[in-house]
Amino acid sequence: MDKIKEMQAKREELRLKAVELIEKVEREGRYLTEEEEQKIKEYEEGIKRWDETIENVRKFMVIDTVKDREPIQNEPIKDEKRFNSFGEQLMAVYRAAAPDGRVDSRLTTRAALGLNESVPSDGGFLVQKDFVSELLKRTYETGILASRVRRIPISTNSNGLKINAVDETSRANGSRWGGVQTYWENEAEQIISSKPKFRTMDLSLKKLTGLCYATDELLQDAAALESVIRQAFAEEFGFKIDDAIINGTGSGQPLGILNSDALVKVPKDNGQTDVITVENLLNMWARLWARSRANAVWFVNQELEPILYTLKVGDKPVYIPAGGLSEAPYATLLGRPVVPIEQCSQVGEVGDIILADMSQYVLIDKGGINAASSIHVRFLYDENVFRFIYRVDGQPLWNKPLTPYKGSGSISPFVALAKRN
Repeated sequence: MDKIKEMQAKREELRLKAVELIEKVEREGRYLTEEEEQKIKEYEEGIKRWDETIENVRKFMVIDTVKDREPIQNEPIKDEKRFNSFGEQLMAVYRAAAPDGRVDSRLTTRAALGLNESVPSDGGFLVQKDFVSELLKRTYETGILASRVRRIPISTNSNGLKINAVDETSRANGSRWGGVQTYWENEAEQIISSKPKFRTMDLSLKKLTGLCYATDELLQDAAALESVIRQAFAEEFGFKIDDAIINGTGSGQPLGILNSDALVKVPKDNGQTDVITVENLLNMWARLWARSRANAVWFVNQELEPILYTLKVGDKPVYIPAGGLSEAPYATLLGRPVVPIEQCSQVGEVGDIILADMSQYVLIDKGGINAASSIHVRFLYDENVFRFIYRVDGQPLWNKPLTPYKGSGSISPFVALAKRN
C-alpha cells in the first residue's frame, strides 16, 4: 500500500497547486489569465492521470482481506444502501472532501461535473433524489401562494411551455371568445360570419438559486445540519416563489400579479383620508370577476388588520376574526378568507390588500429542485458549498381585464386598491 500512498501524495500535490493558484486569483479580485487557465487544465489532467493510475494499481495488487485491516486512503466505503437522511449524505460529502478522507460508495453514483469529473469529491455530489423531492414538498407547504396556483410540471426535454388561450377582453356582442357572434333570425337579413380569436402565453423557465456555506463545526453534527438546511431553504424558496407571484417583474423571474396588465386597480373614495374604508372593500368586490368569487382570497399586509376590525355595514362587521364558534382557520372579509402575507405592499400602497383568485395564475416547473455540493468555492475557509436550483416560471392566465356585457367597470380575477398615500 506504500506505492498507492506515494501516488496519492503526488496527486494531492497537484491539487494543492491548483488551489494555491485559485487563491491567488481570488485574492487579487480578477479572472484567470489564459496562461493560468492552461495551468489549471494541466493540473486537472495530471490529477486525472494519477486517479486512473491509482485505480489500475489497486485492481492488480493483492489486497489484504483481513476484516479489521486499516482502510486505504480514499477507498470507497462498501455500503450500497441509500442514505437514511439528508444530513447523513451531507456529512458523507464532507468526509469525502477531507484530507485522506474515504469516499462513501453511495456518493459515487451521484457524481456531478466539476473541477475533475472523474473524482466525485472534486466535482461535487448530487443530493439523493428523495431528499430533494422532500425539500420541494416542504417549499410548497411553506409557500402560501404557491400552493394555491395552477401548477403545471413540464417534461425533462422542455425548457418552457406555450399555452393557447382565448383572446377575450370584452363581453360585448361581437367580442365574446375574441369575436364570436350569433344572431336571432329577425335581427339581420344576412348572417355575418364570425370566429374566435386566440393568443399565445409563452412561459420559459427561470432559475431560482440558493447556496449554503456549511462550516466544519456545523458539519460535525449531521442532525443539526439537516434541520438547518431543510428549514432555511424550504422557507426561503417558498418565500421567493410567493414574492414573485405577487411582485415578480417578468424579467428573469415570473410575472407577478401587481405588474400584470390583468390587474384592476380600484380608486380611493373622493376625499378619502382613512387608509381603508368599507366602500373600498365593496368596490373591490364589485370589480372581481363573478366566477372567481367562490375561489377568491383576500391577501393583506397584517398591519391593516386592526383597521379591518372596525369596519361595518350598518351595525354588522364585515370582518369576522378566525376561531371562535366557527373554528375557521382564517378570518373572513365579506365571506372570503383573509390571509396575511409578508409579500403585500406597505400600507397605503398598491398591493397592501389584494383580492385574487389564484386558480387563474399558472406556474410551471421542471424536475423539482436540483441540489449539488462542492468543496472548492470555499475550500480555503474550511467550508463546503451546497447549491440548490429550482427552474420555474409563472404569470396570470389573464392578459387584460374584461369589459362586462353591461357596465363600464372592467373586471378581473385580480383586484387591488389604488394608492392612498
